[in-house]
Amino acid sequence: MSGFDFTDKVMLVTGGAGGIGSAMCRRFAAGGARCLVVDIDAARARKVADDLPGAGHAGIGCDLLDRAQVQDLFDQVTADHGRLDVLVNNVGMTSAERFDVRSIESIERELNLNLLSPLVATRLAIPLLRASGDARVVTTVSLGGIFPLGETPIYTASKFGLRGAMLSIGLDLKDKGILAGSVLPSATDTRMLRQEAVDGGNSMQFQDPPQQPADVVAAVVSLLDRPRLEAYARPGESRLVRFAMLAPNLLPKVFPLFRKRGDRGVARYLEDLRRRGLVRRTDDRWELVEEA
Repeated sequence: MSGFDFTDKVMLVTGGAGGIGSAMCRRFAAGGARCLVVDIDAARARKVADDLPGAGHAGIGCDLLDRAQVQDLFDQVTADHGRLDVLVNNVGMTSAERFDVRSIESIERELNLNLLSPLVATRLAIPLLRASGDARVVTTVSLGGIFPLGETPIYTASKFGLRGAMLSIGLDLKDKGILAGSVLPSATDTRMLRQEAVDGGNSMQFQDPPQQPADVVAAVVSLLDRPRLEAYARPGESRLVRFAMLAPNLLPKVFPLFRKRGDRGVARYLEDLRRRGLVRRTDDRWELVEEA
């Protein structure tokens, strides 16, 4: 039995039309929650909301980098519900483009989406959360918030910052009636990871087969059942990366030991995606096959 009662809870999930976000919404709705599926793709958000079990769901289009749109989002929640029981900061992005050739604009966009937008959303949601009898904030961070990923330094920077911010916010808000915690998943089989594999992103995260969105959802439910600052979908991996960071100066020597294993893991993952019809090889390069 779940210790957290989802019944009639108003739960807002950013990035709600993505692989992890939509899986969260399905789990929350199955427990009786009213889900607000927020995504930059309004049509996909509405489709996810329409397909959820139960009633009272809504799919809402919102560009979380547009402050006016974010304010309008929470104004709408205020008008429709008068409270927010759970805010899930789940939106995120990454890029396989290397740091030395990236545009400054792309760096700013990734930092703003991954780091700034969850902080803004959490701050704007405070009045609605205070109107709840059991307010929670859950943020999807990443093991990349502990362990540096050489090929994706902007993603790493954003997640290091997000982890620290949410630890601080969790400490600050606890005595104010709002429980905040984060989940730190490793590589998860979503469209974002598939794109990264196709683009030749960080092979270090493919030491083991990627986990599924359901594994991240289980960590979120665990965090709701037993509030704490952090929860991990794969505790064994979290212990390994935390141990590795005890001596960060050894990382340049350790990385080559894992690089070949990671490269083999990427090759296996791409082949698995090909068998599932999610990628194809064209002109000696991989490309995504868009799902219907």
